Amino acid sequence: MTIADISRRGLLKGTALLLGTTALSRIALAQDVPAGGRLIVAADSEPKNLNPAIVASNGVFFIASKVIEPLAEASYEGSDGLAPRLATSWEGSADGLSVTFKLRDNATWHDGKPFTSADVAFSALNVWKPLQNLGRLVFANLQAVDTPDDHTAIFRFAKPTPFQLIRNALPAVTSVVPKHIFEGTDIAKNPANNTLVGTGPFKFAEYKPGEYYRLTRNENYWQKGEPKLNEIVYRVLPDRESAGAALEAEEIHLAAFSAVPLADLDRISKVDGIKVISKGYEALTYQLVVEINHRRKELSDLRVRQAIAHAIDKKFVVDTIFLGYATESTGPVPKNSKEFYTADVANYNFDVKAANELLDQGGYTKGSDGNRFQLKLRPAPYFNETRQFGDYLRQALAAVGIDAVIVNADAAAHQKAVYTDHDFDIAVGPPVFRGDPAISTTILVQSGTPDGVPFSNQGGYVSAELDKIIAQAAVTVDTAARTDLYYKFQQLVVAELPLINVAEWGFITVARDTVLNVSDNPRWAVSNWGDTALQS
Repeated sequence: MTIADISRRGLLKGTALLLGTTALSRIALAQDVPAGGRLIVAADSEPKNLNPAIVASNGVFFIASKVIEPLAEASYEGSDGLAPRLATSWEGSADGLSVTFKLRDNATWHDGKPFTSADVAFSALNVWKPLQNLGRLVFANLQAVDTPDDHTAIFRFAKPTPFQLIRNALPAVTSVVPKHIFEGTDIAKNPANNTLVGTGPFKFAEYKPGEYYRLTRNENYWQKGEPKLNEIVYRVLPDRESAGAALEAEEIHLAAFSAVPLADLDRISKVDGIKVISKGYEALTYQLVVEINHRRKELSDLRVRQAIAHAIDKKFVVDTIFLGYATESTGPVPKNSKEFYTADVANYNFDVKAANELLDQGGYTKGSDGNRFQLKLRPAPYFNETRQFGDYLRQALAAVGIDAVIVNADAAAHQKAVYTDHDFDIAVGPPVFRGDPAISTTILVQSGTPDGVPFSNQGGYVSAELDKIIAQAAVTVDTAARTDLYYKFQQLVVAELPLINVAEWGFITVARDTVLNVSDNPRWAVSNWGDTALQS
């Protein structure tokens, strides 16, 4: 079956051919939902590698999480904010040298092979640790995985590794792949990276470049009564304006990750049959940051970095660029991280006068043209908001005599320029906070990261004190002591400004009101959608 016949209203009408109804078994979802149907979703990118065990990013998870599952998923109600997936329980040793996972005994791979602890051990040692962008940090000290039986995996660490970190990392870092497909191959080049085989509620069926991805129902999924849908089709719609139009024309059911521009939300929320949902991104907090190249003489001066921080009106950014769908940042850990956030940090309020005074004190006098010096500014091209903030930042810096020249590039060229070639003075970046500072935040300021690693400290900032705190937290197994170290981490980052945190935001989902069970966990857009359903 293909979707060549999918067009306009006929596309949604096809979803009315439902197979029946069944009560959801989950207590938290009391409503009865129909089973069957084809869910059509907007996709704004086509990842080159679709394997989340290698590339742990939201663009990959958005599609692949329905096919390949992690050991645990984020949850609103679950213990420690987690719900079991391929693991049914997890327990860390007091010394931080081992974590024991009990695994599901009724899961099978889509090709019919049984899922076992051998798959988890293979994934951890051969994929997550050496290859994955996030796993190489989380599992840096993993030295062995014991498999005493098919449904037990014991992770052994060479150095104490905080169970708090492993627990927090489970949803994003532990996508399990089948050993029997990847063993003995060049894992990074295996075709299965793009023709996925997993244990999830949906099977990978088809990909037509520039047009769509298609996933089909896994009839043998381990969770009884799931999935509710027969198919998920991701229509490639790179132009965000087209996602809103497609929803209104009933060509698609759902657009996640703010695929509908923020400026259109008020209008589209009033369209009959459409709902706007801000819930479901709490574990995927994006951060708007100014990345700084400390190799530049002026930017290596703390007074200049402080002046730039004072020149930015965060409230204006939140209200005007994000239309209120964001929060002002105080530092490198977002406010919604109840486990790690502290407000006890320095404050750089919007103050153009203070900014000018700091620059004058540093000896950066204005020339006859009113400029003190010039900077190359590269805004990340990923979102409208990062591009718009680049325009705003140029104007804000002009107000204090800094001439920022914007250099735009596509995603690949931008990443190479900033993270490999260091061809920037300041850049606008949108890193993601993934529940624990060690997963994706400390790398933004820690020294020694090799060239070419995206969303890392490629600005050349070096602080022996900050590196010491990061290293100490990495081996501190006491939860309270580790959390205290991350309080100090935040205080030092804000004091020294290796980068400048401006705002933090989640995304918006816009859906037809026939889509049921949307945003029912904090990573909903990148979770498995097993209970998502369509109502005729």
